[in-house]
Amino acid sequence: MLTKSQIISLMEELDEALAARGEVGEILIVGGAVMCLVYNARDATKDVDAVFEPAAIMRKLAAEIAERHNLPADWLNDAAKGFLLPNFERHTVLDLPHLRIMAPEPRYILAMKCLSARWDSSDRDDVAFLVRLLKLKETNAVFKIIEKYYPKNRIPPKTQFFIEELFEQKK
Repeated sequence: MLTKSQIISLMEELDEALAARGEVGEILIVGGAVMCLVYNARDATKDVDAVFEPAAIMRKLAAEIAERHNLPADWLNDAAKGFLLPNFERHTVLDLPHLRIMAPEPRYILAMKCLSARWDSSDRDDVAFLVRLLKLKETNAVFKIIEKYYPKNRIPPKTQFFIEELFEQKK
């Protein structure tokens, strides 16, 4: 598991590696990394889900960092890129000389977490946290947010059950 301070330290190391190559990179973090770094909603995350550029260089440098620190090879990965759509605001979380780390707005993170809707992960706690952060009182408000970012045909039935059950548990 990676804590907030470990993630920051790894990003600083990645920044130094980019600088040594004369490169500049950008990372858009999503998932648990956002919950850790931006909201302090949890102590740690198993990896850093993100999209990043320049992708090939970042993958190589991340693999080198993983080896040095005995981390899983996919500690920095782009597995979530299939869930990302371009229609959201982002803000800078950490701005280093050769690396900018950004995160989506909280409504988008909520929509992504609801779309994945994994009960056997931290998604439930993350969604509950974001619902409180955004002061959402009913399921329809959550569905409106999801539909702002994702077309209805991309929203699986499990998402509806996930949200309804979450609100039932709040009662």
